Amino acid sequence: MSSVKIIKRENLAPQSKYRLENITYETSGRDGKPQENQCEIYHRPSGAVLLLFDPTRKKLLLTKQLRIPTYFNGNESGDLIEVCAGITDEGETVEEGAIREAKEELGYELKGITKVAEVYLSPGGDVELAHFFIAEYHPDMKVGKGGGLEEEGEDVTAIEMDYAEARQKLQQGEFRDAKTLILLQHFFMNNPDFAGY
Repeated sequence: MSSVKIIKRENLAPQSKYRLENITYETSGRDGKPQENQCEIYHRPSGAVLLLFDPTRKKLLLTKQLRIPTYFNGNESGDLIEVCAGITDEGETVEEGAIREAKEELGYELKGITKVAEVYLSPGGDVELAHFFIAEYHPDMKVGKGGGLEEEGEDVTAIEMDYAEARQKLQQGEFRDAKTLILLQHFFMNNPDFAGY
């Protein structure tokens, strides 16, 4: 295992919400000799990612929202269908963050959630560790309109989708968000209705 020595840290975006640093570091190279490298690292807090499912009606609850970075990389509308997700607030656990995001984005007050994984989504340049959850929902758990926080410019549309439709879209490669792929694959691989997926 390589030892890491941090040589220099430079904040590239002091006015940004989250820190973007250029890190100069030293590790032992393949031949054991010290090797100096540089890397840009984005310091985003932990994320909470949540798939809601209704086992009675066999439905999943997803979101659709504009993701501007995808517009610059081949997504003509900029919209993505995703699971519910967001960055945790200061002083908040990832579980609390997941429950809050479900209420803000989808309007549902959840009674409990189950953690299924922790994943680095972009380990080459981002410190964010995403915590993945699943949770049951039912229509009587809806307490608000959802849509996200207007003051943060969010405009989230809730999309209810049958298990079968979501599974078909997954198999056809129609989901383009990593968080969503991971949680849907987990869900269908562990759901008795889809044994042998």
